[in-house]
Amino acid sequence: MSVPALRPALLRAALCACAIAFAGCSSTKTEALNPNASVEALYADAKAEMNAGNWAQAIKTLERVEGRAAGTLLAQQALLDMAYAQWRSGERAQALASVERFIKLNPSSPALDYALYLRGVINFNDDIGIMGSLAGQDLSERDQQASREAHQAFKQLVDQFPDSTYAADARLRMDYIVNSLASYEVHVARYYFLRGAYVAAANRAQQAVVDFQRAPATEEALFILVQSYDRLGLDTLRDDANRVFKATFPDSKLPETGIRRQQKAWWHIWN
Repeated sequence: MSVPALRPALLRAALCACAIAFAGCSSTKTEALNPNASVEALYADAKAEMNAGNWAQAIKTLERVEGRAAGTLLAQQALLDMAYAQWRSGERAQALASVERFIKLNPSSPALDYALYLRGVINFNDDIGIMGSLAGQDLSERDQQASREAHQAFKQLVDQFPDSTYAADARLRMDYIVNSLASYEVHVARYYFLRGAYVAAANRAQQAVVDFQRAPATEEALFILVQSYDRLGLDTLRDDANRVFKATFPDSKLPETGIRRQQKAWWHIWN
C-alpha cells in the first residue's frame, strides 16, 4: 500500500478524529482510514501489528481478514497467523483451536506442514513459570500431557513431510521431549522409592526403561529398578536388572551416591 494512496483518507480521518476516538467507528487502522479497504490492506495492517507485538489488535484484524477472504489462500494464511498471535499473547487454548480448525478445513493445504509444526510448538512449552521457579520445580515434575501432544504433532510433521523446512527443528524438539518424558517417569519412580512404595517405583522405572531406552534418564531408571527389587526381596529380578545396569552403564556413579532427590535446575536434567 503506497503512502500517496492514503493521503485523502488521512485527511478524512483527521476531520473525524473525535468520532473515531469516542464512537469507535473502526477497530483497525486501515478500516478507520478507509472503510472500503481491501482484505490485502487489512492483512498488511495485521502483519504490522504482529511485527510490533500488538497481538490483541492483530488477532481482531486477522479475524476480519479470514471472514472477508473466506475460501482463499489469504484466509488460510490469516487463520495460521491468528493461531500464532493467540499463542504469543498467552491464549494457548484458542491458538490450538485455531490450528485444529485449519488442519480440519485444509487437509491438502501447502501450509499443512507449518500448521503441524505450529501445533507442536504451541504444546511445546519449556517455561515452568514463576511459581515453578519459586518452588524449585523442574520440567520433569510437571504433567507431561502437553509434551506428549507436541511430540505427536512433530512426529506427524516429520512422517508426512520429511523434507519440510520445519522437519529438522521438529526432530530436535522430539528428542528434547523424549528426554523430558523419560525424566518425568524417573522423577515419579524416585518419588515412590524414597517413600517406600517399592512396587510402584519398580513399575514406573521399568516403564521408563522400556519406553525410553536411549534417554539419559534410563541410567537412573535401571538403578531404581535394581534397588526396588532388592527392597522387595526379589533377588532373581534384582540380579538380572543389575547385570543390565552394569553392562549398560559401567561407569555409573549411582551405586556410590544412591537415590536422592535432585536439586539441580530443570535445564540440567538432560546433561
